[in-house]
Amino acid sequence: MITAISPIDGRYASKVRELTNCFSEFALIRNRVRIEILWLMALCKEEKISECRSLTSEEEAYLKKIVEEFSPQEAEKVKQIERVTNHDVKAVEYYLKDKIANTALESLSEFIHFACTSEDINNLSHALMLKDGLDVLLPVQHEIIEALKSLARAWKSVPMLARTHGQPASPTTMGKELAVFADRLSRQNKKIAQIELLGKINGAVGNYNAHLAAYPEVDWILLARQIVENELGLKLNIFTTQIEPHDYMAELFDAISRFNTILLDLDRDIWTYISMGYFGQKTVKGEVGSSTMPHKVNPIDFENSEGNIGLANAIFRHLAEKLPVSRLQRDLSDSTVLRNMGVGFGYSLIAYKSTLKGLGKLQLNEHILARDLENAWEVLAEPIQTVMRKAGIEKPYEKLKELTRGQKITKEDIRRFIETLELNDKDKKRLLDLTPSKYTGMAEAIVDMLD
Repeated sequence: MITAISPIDGRYASKVRELTNCFSEFALIRNRVRIEILWLMALCKEEKISECRSLTSEEEAYLKKIVEEFSPQEAEKVKQIERVTNHDVKAVEYYLKDKIANTALESLSEFIHFACTSEDINNLSHALMLKDGLDVLLPVQHEIIEALKSLARAWKSVPMLARTHGQPASPTTMGKELAVFADRLSRQNKKIAQIELLGKINGAVGNYNAHLAAYPEVDWILLARQIVENELGLKLNIFTTQIEPHDYMAELFDAISRFNTILLDLDRDIWTYISMGYFGQKTVKGEVGSSTMPHKVNPIDFENSEGNIGLANAIFRHLAEKLPVSRLQRDLSDSTVLRNMGVGFGYSLIAYKSTLKGLGKLQLNEHILARDLENAWEVLAEPIQTVMRKAGIEKPYEKLKELTRGQKITKEDIRRFIETLELNDKDKKRLLDLTPSKYTGMAEAIVDMLD
């Protein structure tokens, strides 16, 4: 680990361990083996392919065992074959032929990889890698959303001075501001989960050319659908060239990037609240905040999350822009790019875990929020001028602007101004009773609307 070039495989390896079973070279080879076996078994079940006989229950069990017991050691055998073939998918084919050599299955040897192009195997393998990766990523996204909802509900009634353009603005509550992020992230989490992962197994240019040349009577689309949809849980794409066009991948990477961008927005806001003293952070015994300033408790979790999101989104944006583009029926420029899908997932997962860790350390300093509100009576200019408009008083905005803009306004200044207004007793009393901490609108009720 100490000699790793990438921090994903070095410094942060423990944080992304779940993804190694999804995006490693071993995972890719394992998926290829699985698909080759499924294809052979499907051919054996097709009555119109008489030369590819039916399998006995023992033979089916033997083939399934190859997949179930496929290990990193077996993957190394495939890599040894690849050193000779200089072709990764052909190496899998030869590996499987070796596995059934000297068995009753050897007569079916030439139906391994039958009528397939490498992309038939690869596109399905990559889709399975993404499927497995999402099984890791989506639950951690959900953890962040639930953590935010919990904090939002806990602090829904804690008033806070809002800031627009960095300047004091109408008050809100801390809980409501976190609820906004929870809802935004939840929307993107659901959209990611709804994206269909596509796959194809239709030959060299997507027309089942070789398939029909050998067995014109077979319903090849139905056979492909059984593999792609029934066995793998993907969605069959009929309209492809040699490659599945990767449009769904671009859609997926864009969607994850949107989630990440919203999370980055949260990281920066929390960072700013910490710098303002609104949040403190629980200290951990033995941790050091600065090599020279002993007092410091830095918001490093949110900073780490922000940095890793930037790296993840840089990868995802390139994937989304590059993968849908292929010269004519295919070129190979997608192949090396696809090997970096796990990098985007890895940096995302590191970011998510950092944000979760940071959220778990937060301590709300309600007295500092209250102090800022007490020093911002000018924010009541908005409700006062709005009630003046209701009462038909001339130029209410302009009068409040003259009173408050760029001025330090006290509670007494506000009360004196209200007393001069010709308002009905009910409206005047409501304004006189109003304080910055009470002027939070429907903030609490909005938090209660969270799913």
